[in-house]
Amino acid sequence: MSTAAWPATFGQDPPARPTGLTASRSVTHAAPTEEELIDGCLQGRQLAQKQLYDKYAARMMAVCLRYAQTTFEAEDVLQEGFLTVFRTLGSFRRECPLEFWIRRVMINAALRQHRRNAPLVAVSDGDYPETLASEEFTFSNYAYGELLAVVQELAPRYRLVFNLYAIEGYTHKEIGELLHISEGTSKSQYSRARVVLQTKLARLTPPARPLS
Repeated sequence: MSTAAWPATFGQDPPARPTGLTASRSVTHAAPTEEELIDGCLQGRQLAQKQLYDKYAARMMAVCLRYAQTTFEAEDVLQEGFLTVFRTLGSFRRECPLEFWIRRVMINAALRQHRRNAPLVAVSDGDYPETLASEEFTFSNYAYGELLAVVQELAPRYRLVFNLYAIEGYTHKEIGELLHISEGTSKSQYSRARVVLQTKLARLTPPARPLS
């Protein structure tokens, strides 16, 4: 499924409405507002669903890719997430931006995918040091594509904790509740994920030094 295309499982656009009069002037339609998109989806209008999907799909795909090991898996999460969005949109209280709510739906879909396909079982950590070599190490020195690739290589338990804490801003207490682990375990796995990421990134071409 491409994020640029409207999935067939979401339905098709309604047929063009016939007109009884011949229009002699062109009409410019403004992009629907967030409220109009929500109301249209709640009324079951497939065009509104397609417009909502087109508006947020690319950004949500970026979220799904961070939790998935492959693009195919990320696309599955994306489709499941949007199906959930359209099914549960009536529960959205409009107390936060719609994009924020959709993002949470996608994260929950990713967690369900992991529970089905990649249980958080103990795995070998490989040949990595126990602590960070330098506290000055920063992931911002690397391109997004490089960081995404190594994040996808993390063991499932590390990838989930790293994304939820470092990217999504969950606390370790919240992560523990989501993953059914202790707060201390979440902190430990996040620390270990940073060590693994640093080691993997250090094996790549060193980041270019900023111009003076």
